Amino acid sequence: MRVLITGATGLIGQEIVKRCHEKDIQVSYLTTSKSKISQAENYKGFYWNPRANKIDTDCFKGVDAIIHLAGATVSKRWTASYKKEIISSRTLTTTLLINSLKEIKHQVKQVVSASAIGIYPDSLTNYYDQTHNEVSSSFLGQVVSVWEQAVDEFSKLNITVSKIRIGLVLSNKGGALAEIVKPIKFGFGAAFGSGKQWQSWIHIQDLANMFLYVLEKNIEGVYNGVAPNPVSNQELTKVAASKLKKPLFMPNIPKFFMKLVLGEMHILLFESQRVSSKKIENKGFHFEYNYLEPALEDLLE
Repeated sequence: MRVLITGATGLIGQEIVKRCHEKDIQVSYLTTSKSKISQAENYKGFYWNPRANKIDTDCFKGVDAIIHLAGATVSKRWTASYKKEIISSRTLTTTLLINSLKEIKHQVKQVVSASAIGIYPDSLTNYYDQTHNEVSSSFLGQVVSVWEQAVDEFSKLNITVSKIRIGLVLSNKGGALAEIVKPIKFGFGAAFGSGKQWQSWIHIQDLANMFLYVLEKNIEGVYNGVAPNPVSNQELTKVAASKLKKPLFMPNIPKFFMKLVLGEMHILLFESQRVSSKKIENKGFHFEYNYLEPALEDLLE
């Protein structure tokens, strides 16, 4: 089996590539950097430039499925121009893949696309599953909605569409966890706002395994990429501090202060989404890390 991966060099992409190689799945990947093109049989690079509408269509040769992760990070200040980039980096790449497949003979049967739980409205009480149709009025809600609509177009090519709405990804190689533990390490750890906002997290190994599970079992539809037991922001801070053997004595960080520091992007820290993983579990997927404590133990100790 050969998969084509977009965003293969990112945090999640690297973990998925590793899993593919462990399972003898060959990987082709698209990159905007010609210097990152590898010619290895199990890791073949191809150039694309979505802004210029350019793609090396040889990337589809022998490919059975696409894992689509490409998209500009949301963890960077949301200026008006950067907001446009966040959206266009998701829609342009998707449209380029679809339009290219229309032009050539291919054997692609499935696309497994990244999405995000940011589509669910901010709530301290709701418990969201994939049947929830109301889209968050935040910028993130808008991004995910547009992104998922773009991905749905693959179905017009008789390609099975699967989407994984990713939560807070915990990894010791970068991403959110590194930022969460930084102040704790220096003794300045504190929860944000009330600390009651829900954080639906997932260990990066479970997330990579979920992508491959959906791929190998050819499962269609939308799934939440979150662990079975979400926690409050207060709990996340507390468990991280205990794993690092650091005290927590700082008062909670007020929302207005983070808004001054981060601008609109501060919602990443204060939005509350308690999200269910039942649907993927009912498909037979097994989580390695169901609870936060063992997950952080694995990543921090």
